[in-house]
Amino acid sequence: MSGLYLHIPFCKQACHYCDFHFSTSLGLKERFVEALMKEMALRQNYLPDAGAPLQTIYFGGGTPSLLTGAELARIFDAIYANFAVSPQAEITLEANPDDLGPAKLAELAASPVNRLSIGLQSFHEPHLRLMNRAHSAQESGQAVRAAQAAGFENISVDLIYGVPAASHAIWEDDLAHLLALNVPHVSAYALTIEPDTAFGRRLRKGTFVAPPEEFVARQFETLLTSLRAHGYEQYEISNFCQPGRESRHNANYWRGVPYLGLGPSAHSFDGRSRQYAVANNPQYVAAVLERGEVPATVEQLSPLDQANEYLLTTLRTSRGCDLAHLRDALGLNLLAERADYLASLTDQGMATLERDVLRLTDAGKLLADHITLELFAEAPAAGA
Repeated sequence: MSGLYLHIPFCKQACHYCDFHFSTSLGLKERFVEALMKEMALRQNYLPDAGAPLQTIYFGGGTPSLLTGAELARIFDAIYANFAVSPQAEITLEANPDDLGPAKLAELAASPVNRLSIGLQSFHEPHLRLMNRAHSAQESGQAVRAAQAAGFENISVDLIYGVPAASHAIWEDDLAHLLALNVPHVSAYALTIEPDTAFGRRLRKGTFVAPPEEFVARQFETLLTSLRAHGYEQYEISNFCQPGRESRHNANYWRGVPYLGLGPSAHSFDGRSRQYAVANNPQYVAAVLERGEVPATVEQLSPLDQANEYLLTTLRTSRGCDLAHLRDALGLNLLAERADYLASLTDQGMATLERDVLRLTDAGKLLADHITLELFAEAPAAGA
C-alpha cells in the first residue's frame, strides 16, 4: 500500500497565515507541469513496492484547483503511464471555493478525481478578509453545495479556529454552517502564527494580537462537542469524519505508510529515509527539465528517528501509540524508561494506557505537542 502526493505550488494570493511553499506568479505553470510529468518518470521506482497499485493520490498545494482541465488531464495521463493505480484509489484534489464554478466542477467531475478538499476556513466575511482569503463568505457554502450537485459526495472542508474575536459566537456560527452542509469529512486547525507569514510579521510589529491560549482551547472543546453530537469521529487531532469516511491518504501518513511526493517542497518517505525537494519553483523546473535530476535533500532515518516519528504520528490518532510495538520493533522502551511520566499522564487525565496502547484524552490533545516532545528519545551523548 502506498500513495502519491503532488504539490501544485501556485496561488492567486497569499493567505496571511500560510507558510507552505507557493508562488502567486503563474508564469512557470506550463513548464512546471512538464517538470512534474518528467519527475514521475525519474522516480517511478522510488517506492519500496514499486509496481504495486497506488491506493491514494493527493493533489495539494498551493492551490491545485488553479490547474486547467487540460493540465490536469496531462498530469493524469503521466500518472497512469508511470504507475499502476488501484481502481478503488482515493484521488483527492484541494480546491478553493472561488475556483469551483460550474465549468471547473464539470472538468473535475469528468476527471479521475473522486474526492474534493475545499478550503473554506470560515463563513464569516471579516475573518476571511483578515486571513486574505480570495473567496467570500457566501462562496464558502455555495462551493460545497455546487460540488455536491455536480456529483461529488466525498468532500472534506477545512476550517480555522482561534481567530481573534470578541467572543466565541463567530466560531459557533461557523460550526452551525458547517454542520448544515453534512459533508463526510472535516479538517479543523487552530490558527498558528508562523514567523515567515504576514501574521508573523504583523505580530512582531505589534499590529496583530494572537488570542490567548484559553480562548483557543475553548474553541477546540466546542469543536469536539459539536462534531461528536452530530456523529463525527475524531480520528486524528485535527481531523473528523462520519463513520468510515477518514481520509485514506492522510491516515496512511500517520500509520507510516511509504509515499512519493512530487513537485517543489514535496516530501517523500520510503520507510527508511525522507526526501525533501527544493522549495523553489525555478530551481525545481530547471533541474528536472534541463538536467534530468530532482533537486532534493535525503535524510536517512536512524532507528531512533524512526521510533520518534512513530511516536509523533500515532499519538495524534484515535488508535493511539502501541508502546509494545515501539519497544519490540523500534527499540524504544517507554514502558520501562518513562513509567513515571506515563503514570503522571494517566493520573492527570491526559492519557489512557490500556494493553500497552497510549491514547491522549481530550485534555491531553490540547497539550499533544508538549507531551510528544517530553516522550521523545534523545541520541546518547558522544562518548557516553
